[in-house]
Amino acid sequence: MAGPRIAVCSWSLAAQDIDDLLRNLDQVEIDSVQIALSPMVRAPDHWPSGSGGGIDRLRDRGIQVVSGMMAMVGEDYSTLQTIALTGGVRPDETWQENLAHARAVAAIAAQAGIGLVTFHAGFLPESDDDPQRQVILQRLGVIADIFADHDIDLALETGQETAGTLKVALAQLGRPNVGVNFDPANMILYGKGDPVEALGTLGPAVRQIHVKDALPTEVSGTWGTEKPAGEGAVDWPAFFQVAVALQPTPDFVIEREAGATRIDDIAQARDLIAGFLAS
Repeated sequence: MAGPRIAVCSWSLAAQDIDDLLRNLDQVEIDSVQIALSPMVRAPDHWPSGSGGGIDRLRDRGIQVVSGMMAMVGEDYSTLQTIALTGGVRPDETWQENLAHARAVAAIAAQAGIGLVTFHAGFLPESDDDPQRQVILQRLGVIADIFADHDIDLALETGQETAGTLKVALAQLGRPNVGVNFDPANMILYGKGDPVEALGTLGPAVRQIHVKDALPTEVSGTWGTEKPAGEGAVDWPAFFQVAVALQPTPDFVIEREAGATRIDDIAQARDLIAGFLAS
C-alpha cells in the first residue's frame, strides 16, 4: 500500500481476547494493527491462530495487519536493572525456551502472511570486548535466520542501547532481514539519547515507528515516565520532519503501555500523526 499507515499495537488496547480487540479497534477508529503473536503461542484459546483464527477475523473486518510482535519469556520490567538482566535473548537460562518460541512465532507469521515482526533483543553491551555482546549477536543471528527462512523481516526495538551502539551491532550482525522498530519514547525512558538525533542515525535501518511519548527521569538509574503522545519530551514536529523523509516512509504504530485512559490517549496519538502526515 502506498504511503505510511496509522496503526495501533494490539496490546495497547489491553484486550483480553480477539473479540475484545475488535471492539476496542472500533472505538479508536483505526483500521490497521500490529498484532502480538506471542499470545497465539502461549494462550491459543483466547488468541487462536491459523485458518479462521484471530488474524483472519481481523482481516474479515477490514483491519490490516501491518506487523507482528514477539515477546521473550521471563522479562522483568520492574527496574532498569532487572530488565537489563532479563530482557531479550541475553539470559542463558531462557535462551532455549526463547529459541523454541521464535520458531513458533515465525511459523504463525509465515502462515498469516505477516512480513515484519518486532521484538526486544535485550541490552547490547557498549563495548566490543564484552563477551556478552558476542553471545547476544550470535543468538540474534540464529533468530534472524529462522525468520529469513520464512521470508520475514525482523525489527529490533530501540532504547535499550544508544543509536550508535545499535547501528554498529546491526552491521556486525550482517543480516539483511534485520532492521529497527524505532520508539522515540524508549530513548527517553531508558535515557539513551535524543529521539530525533537517534532517528537520523538509524534512519536507513528503520522498518517501523512506534508513536509513544515520555518524560525523562529526574533520578539517574530509574525509569522515565510514559505520557500520552504530545504531552512528553519528544519534539514531534522535528521528529516527523525526519521520519517522513525516510524512504520508504515507515508505518506509524501507536503504542500506549501505561495510563487508565488508553482509548482516549490512542485517539489523541492518531490525530497527532494524521495532522503531521497531512501537513
